[in-house]
Amino acid sequence: MAMTKERKNELIKQYAIKDNDTGSPEVQIAISTERITELTAHLKQHPKDFHSRRGLIALVNKRNKLLTYLKKTDVSRYRAIVNRLNIRGKKD
Repeated sequence: MAMTKERKNELIKQYAIKDNDTGSPEVQIAISTERITELTAHLKQHPKDFHSRRGLIALVNKRNKLLTYLKKTDVSRYRAIVNRLNIRGKKD
């Protein structure tokens, strides 16, 4: 099931740095993580859905690029979002 408008707005409010903030890396990473979780659940039920699998791989790669950017620019924000979303191990 696709992410509802209400859920997306809730994520934006929760991870926004300032008012009307939809483009910051934190917001984009949070939305991507939510979509990755939904697609992973979908693929557990439909293991042969290769089109969705391709979309999932693209989304994971996009999130990794955003995380790498955030890590290069501001390590404290990177660590905060990783801990908040619980998406990487303790080694980073």
